[in-house]
Amino acid sequence: MNHTEEILYRDRKGTDCNKWDSLEDRFGAFDLIPLWVADMDFEAPACVREALAACGQNGLFGYYRVPERYFQAFISWEKKYHGYEVRREWLRYSPGVVAALNWLVQILTQPGDGVGVMTPVYYPFMNAVNDNGRTLVDCPLLEEKGIYRMDMERFEKLAAEGRMKLFILCSPHNPVGRVWTEEELRGLLDCCRKYGIYVLADEIHHDLIVGDKPHTAAAAAGDYSDMLVTVTAASKTFNLAALKNSVVVIPDAKVREKWDAFTGRLHVTDGGMMGYVAVAAAYEGGRDWLDGVLSIVKANADCLRGILAEGLPEAVMSPLEGTYLAWVNLAAYVKPEDMKQVVQDEAKLAVDYGDWFGGADYASFIRINLATSEENIRRAGQQLCRAVEKYRKAQEQKQ
Repeated sequence: MNHTEEILYRDRKGTDCNKWDSLEDRFGAFDLIPLWVADMDFEAPACVREALAACGQNGLFGYYRVPERYFQAFISWEKKYHGYEVRREWLRYSPGVVAALNWLVQILTQPGDGVGVMTPVYYPFMNAVNDNGRTLVDCPLLEEKGIYRMDMERFEKLAAEGRMKLFILCSPHNPVGRVWTEEELRGLLDCCRKYGIYVLADEIHHDLIVGDKPHTAAAAAGDYSDMLVTVTAASKTFNLAALKNSVVVIPDAKVREKWDAFTGRLHVTDGGMMGYVAVAAAYEGGRDWLDGVLSIVKANADCLRGILAEGLPEAVMSPLEGTYLAWVNLAAYVKPEDMKQVVQDEAKLAVDYGDWFGGADYASFIRINLATSEENIRRAGQQLCRAVEKYRKAQEQKQ
């Protein structure tokens, strides 16, 4: 990737950064390398910083009308980089993708209805099902040597049972890093259409493509406008999560009516001024910065893979096609019940643990955030290797 904008790494300690400054609250320790929550340790693009500075200097912070520029910036980005032709009237606001997931589960299903996921998957998916009184229908991904694919035979059997009314798609997939092909998406969506299942596509990582496979928007894989809602945001792409601005794309007029009625009752129909300013600026001028970040993520993935190949050759790191999250299986070395002891207490890493993404079947996995400095990734890989080796020797002595 050719890029010219410098990517500025920041030490975020002491900046009220959740990832760095909440370590003791979340993990009970402060001396860890934070590689957990999915945001970046890089300053946002210069175009965003400049737009926000100008907005602040303007000094006017009264009631705000969402500028048409914001919508057009998103529409142009989707068409240019994802081949998805979005109409202005389809767009709705949410403060975050997770909020949108929970609202749409309530809007599109009834209490007790089945809502499908494919584990291991981003854990707020399961929370959105369980916390809203719906029934979780899990169709685990199939895995071979760290490579994942959809189990469509099992999915169709579950769909045919009739209890699944909604399926939540993660595309690209967090945490396994898959970028689904157009053929895979069509197969899934056609199956959902056959059995009357609505699809909610979380595409928040859709700009973060580091492999050779291009991302296909689920809505652009065919004519699925009557059965699909897409939720996405600039927050992962440009590191803007604190600005609370996500986009919900609802092509179907009846679903838009339900959404408008629901959010109208909540009185949450638009967001803060700074979020709109930042997102519009990012989509208009942030592509060069993004290309630079993707180069860093790819280099960090290669760095971590190399360290593991040398120090822990039986660890399995899934191929990274999309997202900036490495999915690593340590089953060859560490017992599931000892993961925290090895990874956190000994290696001094704060990571997302595999069982968060779907239960005990994934307890030997960790998810590592690669959107940081190469130094942090190198230290993390080396500390993990040393901790596992120490653990392995201790286990041998017990036998």
